[in-house]
Amino acid sequence: MELQNTGKGVLIPEQFKSWQNRPEWFFNREHTDTYELWYEGRYKRAEIWQKKVMEQLVAEDGRINKLLEFGCGTGRFTRWWHNIGIEAYGADISPLMLSQAIRLFPGDLVMADSHHMPFRDHTFDALAFITTFEYYKDPVKVICEAARVAKYGIAMGMMNRNSPKVLRRRVQQMFGKNPFYVTATFYTPAKLQKIIHEALEGRKYIIRWSATGLPKWFPVQQWNVPYGDFFGLYVQFLDVE
Repeated sequence: MELQNTGKGVLIPEQFKSWQNRPEWFFNREHTDTYELWYEGRYKRAEIWQKKVMEQLVAEDGRINKLLEFGCGTGRFTRWWHNIGIEAYGADISPLMLSQAIRLFPGDLVMADSHHMPFRDHTFDALAFITTFEYYKDPVKVICEAARVAKYGIAMGMMNRNSPKVLRRRVQQMFGKNPFYVTATFYTPAKLQKIIHEALEGRKYIIRWSATGLPKWFPVQQWNVPYGDFFGLYVQFLDVE
């Protein structure tokens, strides 16, 4: 299902506060309609470093010109990929998130499930997952689909399990104060690479990663140590021309 940017920003009637009565935060208007505000407020600094990490990782593969971001949400990073010179497209399963995206992103958007990507083999140079992979029920299948649709590589950015903030988030959940990570699975770079190896058995590739999301007072803000609130990872395929 391709979504046309009509400028109206409505995929389902505004009186519907949730989609199909699903409990996840990205299917509830209370959270989707204010999602952009998080990045404009307390997470602004974190976003800057996340983008630095992702740009560096993808730039090392000089073949990436056309990219699809799955789980694009409101198109926050999709717009950024476009701004740094990559032909970017977005896809998401939530019509509420996409209702925001079509107001903010001038490019093409698709409503689809990452477990069943409605694209032919090698449609894009790369696929990107930014703070969305944590919510997939079958991560191996998603990576297999990404490797089918993306010709040259897969970019992944996510919250790091090796962070004290994970404990804080889980405590908040216990008291019903943080709905955003109830269904999330947090990964470390090592755990994610294990899943990638399982999904890509038989393929030739290399993996690069870097972590950020360190305290402001810390002497470095990015490093190749698996600690920090966020890490970016890039899978570069070596068995394609």
